[in-house]
Amino acid sequence: MNRRYMQFRSFLFRTGGKRAAWLRKKKIFGAIGENVRIQDYHLPFIPQNVFIGSNVRIASGVTFVTHDISYQVLNNLYKTNVFKEKAGNIVIGDNVFIGGGTMILYNVRIGNNVIVGAGSVVTRDLPDNSVCAGVPCRKIGEFDDFVQKRLKESKGLEESK
Repeated sequence: MNRRYMQFRSFLFRTGGKRAAWLRKKKIFGAIGENVRIQDYHLPFIPQNVFIGSNVRIASGVTFVTHDISYQVLNNLYKTNVFKEKAGNIVIGDNVFIGGGTMILYNVRIGNNVIVGAGSVVTRDLPDNSVCAGVPCRKIGEFDDFVQKRLKESKGLEESK
């Protein structure tokens, strides 16, 4: 399927759930699990290299970098063809939230039960059951602590009503 058509077609879906379902149905990504929401309209250059688990939320402005074309600069600089393109997979586990404006580089695995803070740059694997953020992205907390904090905040909201 033509990349430009896929990009245009993804604009027609008003919700991230419908967009993800269409991407799954057309097998545009390597894999997309159940209950996935993709808010962004942009597709990675090599979408088949992106594998997304179940119960995943991807906020707006998330960039999947599936390849590196610096080889073109090097080949032109040295008048050669010895430098080759590098590409790799991005694997996202189950129960993951990726905050807006995050960039995920190739050859990275984001584990299960992970929260990635907005604006992060993911350059290496992120462990299961973690909260990660930053440039470069690193573990800053535990997933269970995040859950407990949110439960406490939610109870406070209910009591104030």
